[in-house]
Amino acid sequence: MSSAAVPDGAQKVPPATTLRVLGLHLIALLLPLYTLAFVLSGPHPWYASLPWVAAVPLVALLDRRSGSALHEPLEGMPAWPFDAMLVALTALQVANVVLAARMIALGGLLSADTVVAALLVGANSGYSAIVVAHELIHRKSRWMVALGRLLLCTVMYEHFFVEHVRGHHMRIGTEADPATARFGETYGQFWERTVRAQFASAWRLEAKRLGDEGMRWYDRRILRSAVVHGLLAEAAIAAAVLAAFGPAALVVLLGQAYVAVRLLEAVNYFEHYGLRRQGRKVRPVDSWDSDSWFTLFGLVGLSRHADHHAYAARPFQALRTWEESPKLPAGYVVMVLMVIFDNPRARRLLGEELERRRLGPFAAPA
Repeated sequence: MSSAAVPDGAQKVPPATTLRVLGLHLIALLLPLYTLAFVLSGPHPWYASLPWVAAVPLVALLDRRSGSALHEPLEGMPAWPFDAMLVALTALQVANVVLAARMIALGGLLSADTVVAALLVGANSGYSAIVVAHELIHRKSRWMVALGRLLLCTVMYEHFFVEHVRGHHMRIGTEADPATARFGETYGQFWERTVRAQFASAWRLEAKRLGDEGMRWYDRRILRSAVVHGLLAEAAIAAAVLAAFGPAALVVLLGQAYVAVRLLEAVNYFEHYGLRRQGRKVRPVDSWDSDSWFTLFGLVGLSRHADHHAYAARPFQALRTWEESPKLPAGYVVMVLMVIFDNPRARRLLGEELERRRLGPFAAPA
């Protein structure tokens, strides 16, 4: 793991202070560990399985009631404790997916466990695994990037690695970015547009890297494409689950992946909703932030998305808050549920913030 030195000009942070900050970020382990308890204790009778879903509204309640986190990060903390947490979260995701497959293989497809596993493991994959993958694929260390790509394979969305890092970060707030939701666009419309467009964009980016943006799928050079490598890895995982645990386990693997990707794209929807970048440089006003304390510590710093886009190399524990960025009306967990289940309200609240800050369609001409 990285043992990054103290940044130039920063004072060394006392170990007790580092442990305190790390302890807050360890909240991110709660949902993965809860999911692990579910898959380890199964198969369950239906009446013992269904109550496990209560974690989802509980997490949303914690996000809504947690208050704000407006503090700035401490410079000079060692990186390795936070990197170790990311590795632990990666291991928990792999364990949860494998043990869920085992549980369904033992209990059968036609059971309450099947539905609960798809929802609970899928929620964990969306709120934890993909968030951790997002952090890892931005790292300089090749093995950490590889861990991030592995996590994306567990939700059958590995092309996100190419599209997010080399596509989305270059194009945010422009018509060319399939992951930027347009003003007034519903989540359903965004979902139909973005999933296919992101895969197509990732494919083109790799084809261009290999020498021909219009390269056909049967060109031999395409075998060196990272997107193809991801597809092969996903197929290998699916085949391994099918061979080891049977078709019922494969159904749950794909079901939890679908839930996770729906959550991911709900996050993508509101992270840049309605914003239009003015100029070439990405600025903090080109991304939505959340002040939610629970989102900051429970979702690996994801709430400080404006700083992440303006300074993508900063690790999650060092992300800062920006006053000029538009602010979400709630934390990420609440926002995801609002986007999916009450989209008109989400669009109304986001539109009011854009109008108040004179951003997006309300911005003055450049």
